[in-house]
Amino acid sequence: MNFLKAEWRKLAIINYEVSPEILEKYLPQGTELDFYNGKCYVSVVGFMFLNTKLLGMSIPFYQDFEEVNLRFYVKKKEKNTWKRGVVFIKEIVPKWALSFIANSFYKENYKTMPMKNLIHQEDSELKVQYSWKDKGWHSIEVIADSEALPMESNSEFEFITEHYYGFTKRDSKTSEYEVCHPKWEYYPVKSYQLDIEFRSIYGKDFEFLNDQEPISVMLAEGSEIEVKVKKYII
Repeated sequence: MNFLKAEWRKLAIINYEVSPEILEKYLPQGTELDFYNGKCYVSVVGFMFLNTKLLGMSIPFYQDFEEVNLRFYVKKKEKNTWKRGVVFIKEIVPKWALSFIANSFYKENYKTMPMKNLIHQEDSELKVQYSWKDKGWHSIEVIADSEALPMESNSEFEFITEHYYGFTKRDSKTSEYEVCHPKWEYYPVKSYQLDIEFRSIYGKDFEFLNDQEPISVMLAEGSEIEVKVKKYII
């Protein structure tokens, strides 16, 4: 059963290498960290939610909005198959009702903050910017070629974007939900700018990212998506 249908578009993805020990306390029971070429990743991801429908219904004023999240990558073995997914540290959206629904139904850590976006294409260049306000404004900005390219097999981009489950840790329980979408195209990144105060937004565990350069920066086109109803697995 689908809980949500929408489009995720223009995903700006800022990746950092992180020590696995930092993430251990956030790891849902029954899952383990997923690595790419021996590296453990956390990502700041900003994107547009478009044409959103909840349980098949469009809700006025809640169809199109920004989201920015901090996430890391996990996997869970079920029978002889690995389910690869993400765990969210925090998800920021611009409307209180969005946070209320997500926190109530999915037990995620959503926060409401003022947000804005800028998506602009001129000639062969595409600019994507997402901003959110705590005490001051934070932002991520990516400038890329405007022509999207197909995903390359076994690439870092494939690893980051091909995690199709969300796992949530709340107390001693772990819940799981599936996210369905096709493979995404990407825009070759030319430059980026970041203005994020990680401690104030994500807490002292991630303060070290203030002084760390990203291991990579990506821009994905995205697609239509479907989020299935969650289930408790532990």
